[in-house]
Amino acid sequence: QVQLVESGGGLVQAGGSLRLSCAASGRTFSSYAMGWFRQAPGKEREFVAVISRYSSTNYADSIKGRFTISRDNAKNTVYLQMNSLKPGDTAVYYCAAAASPRAVVVGTGDYWGQGTQVTVSS
Repeated sequence: QVQLVESGGGLVQAGGSLRLSCAASGRTFSSYAMGWFRQAPGKEREFVAVISRYSSTNYADSIKGRFTISRDNAKNTVYLQMNSLKPGDTAVYYCAAAASPRAVVVGTGDYWGQGTQVTVSS
């Protein structure tokens, strides 16, 4: 069993930055692919970024070049550095863990966090 707890969300002005963290319990964190999703009001949940157990990464086109996903296996934590934020980035951000990057990308993660709110004002 893996528990995921996100933090770092908040209110920021357009053009600003935030760093989200997702802390995982359990000793098998390093074996999981980790990812971030977001869900805006009235919209479906969408993939944002994924990092494999070997730290290869993939991003949604909408955030490519602005967001960076990283992981620290010693701290059982995955991060999402978000720069040049736009009002359209406003959403609840969730982290997910899965056995493979593909499972993360298609949204069939084994474990999910409770989410953290990111609000970008114009």
